Amino acid sequence: MTRTPRFGWLSPAIGNRWSDHRPIVVDQDTGILPTALPQFDSLWLADHFYGMDTPTDPFMEAWTTLTWLAARHERVELCHHVLGVGYRYPPLLAKMAATLQHLSGGRFVLGIGAGWRAPEYAAYGYDFPKPSVRFAQLEEAVMICRRMWTEPSPSFEGRHYRIEGAAAPPLPDPPPRICIGAAGEKIGLPMVGRLADAWNAPPDEGEAWERRLGIVRRAAEEAGRDPAGIEISVTLERALPESDDDSARLVEELSARHAAGADHFVMDFGNPASTEPVLRFAEQVIAPLKD
Repeated sequence: MTRTPRFGWLSPAIGNRWSDHRPIVVDQDTGILPTALPQFDSLWLADHFYGMDTPTDPFMEAWTTLTWLAARHERVELCHHVLGVGYRYPPLLAKMAATLQHLSGGRFVLGIGAGWRAPEYAAYGYDFPKPSVRFAQLEEAVMICRRMWTEPSPSFEGRHYRIEGAAAPPLPDPPPRICIGAAGEKIGLPMVGRLADAWNAPPDEGEAWERRLGIVRRAAEEAGRDPAGIEISVTLERALPESDDDSARLVEELSARHAAGADHFVMDFGNPASTEPVLRFAEQVIAPLKD
């Protein structure tokens, strides 16, 4: 199945000295986002608690901020990039997701991964087990979410989590899609193939891209799923185009990536100061690729 490419806007939840320490997503919401989001299909927000380079840089909590954005922008799809499974206990996560799906009119996608930032886990007192355990926790979390979204009195007994009659009305209709962010070829990518509705993939090219995509597709087939039913998103950190030539180069790159199997381009443009290049990207990159 060949999909029309879709485009996501990744808005930084962090503030640093280049933004006068004001969270960029807050500034963008007053200027850039009202211009960008009518042109884009989705809005993404990273899940961290403090800055990458400087811990004192303000970083907005992802779930609260995405809920705030959902209320302010009524059309766009909403997804985290991506939630760390260890940060929120899965039954509560499922209830939060069901609520946001209901309140947003069915626009929420649960973006989730096994987590990776060990110092952040330690700073907040969370356990940070080895990768195989974190991915086992992720798999159980996905199973709990799907049961709590579809069953009136779901129960589950796993190695890491359990629920017993964990009712979560109103059940979301439809249930949120689940996007798993993963790159590991032994555990993460096979899990994507078995369980995910969408995959947020690393921005590989060439042989590495083909190998990882092949692992996802084979795992889906082995699980009795149609590999074409899994949407493939890739996050690209790029500058907005300042000229026709810049736009042409982006069209060439994204066309090649789409031909190689990417369906959804999550664009990280940082903190643009003007709406002009946003409209240029929409007119000279999004429009021709969708047409």
